[in-house]
Amino acid sequence: MDNKPKPTSKLVILLFWLYVLAPLAWGVSATIKKAMALFN
Repeated sequence: MDNKPKPTSKLVILLFWLYVLAPLAWGVSATIKKAMALFN
């Protein structure tokens, strides 16, 4: 086993974080829009 990071594994990690964070960010933005609508 070599300790050099493979580009494929980096891509997998990037895609994983995108998959996790995209819905989270969408939910946060939706919540902020609702809050702004309430305050205005």
